[in-house]
Amino acid sequence: MTIDGALFTPALLWVVNLLFALILLLAFRLTPWRKFRDPEQVHVFLGATVALLVLWHMDAQVQPGLAFHLLGVTAMTLMFGWSLAVIGAALVLLGVTLNAGIGWEGFALNAFLTGVVPATLTQVLLILIRWYLPKHFFVYVLVNGFLTAGAVGVVTGYLAAWLLIASGAYSFADLRETVLPFFPLMFMPEAFLNGWILAVLVAFKPQWVYSFSDEQYLKGK
Repeated sequence: MTIDGALFTPALLWVVNLLFALILLLAFRLTPWRKFRDPEQVHVFLGATVALLVLWHMDAQVQPGLAFHLLGVTAMTLMFGWSLAVIGAALVLLGVTLNAGIGWEGFALNAFLTGVVPATLTQVLLILIRWYLPKHFFVYVLVNGFLTAGAVGVVTGYLAAWLLIASGAYSFADLRETVLPFFPLMFMPEAFLNGWILAVLVAFKPQWVYSFSDEQYLKGK
């Protein structure tokens, strides 16, 4: 989900730019760069970033200034952690912006919307699910991968709509009939995409998924 930065005031965009810069700095500080001493981890991260770049290019404009695309950030977060998911999403958005020739004024806003928010929600839900639910393979795949991704996609869509309403670009009445009723339909494709990716990875390449451990989720179950 991306929105046109030209619909927002320069003052708001500057605030978002500053906020995103601080978050990106935090992400760089928290990233365990030592893991990239393993060339395989570098290749996996770059491959995931390129896959996300392709995915984000397959968007559809649902309203002037509002375009929809699948996120895939839940899988990115569960594979690499919050900090690398934020950095990876920023790199993907950079590639999309350069390739599509869209304006730069909304870069930080869209990076926050499509990168920081989904990654943060996924990380928070991962912690809560680990705390309250049993550590089991099917819990990880169905709840962390499937349900979390679907919920994150829906929340991100409604947040984008709320930002457009708050900016004055659209009224609630404008979006109530044309956009808002259809956001729940985003749940299934986002859920299936991320859930399927996580199911395949934890089955065949669990070492690529930082949040999954055979010791915790499989042994003795």
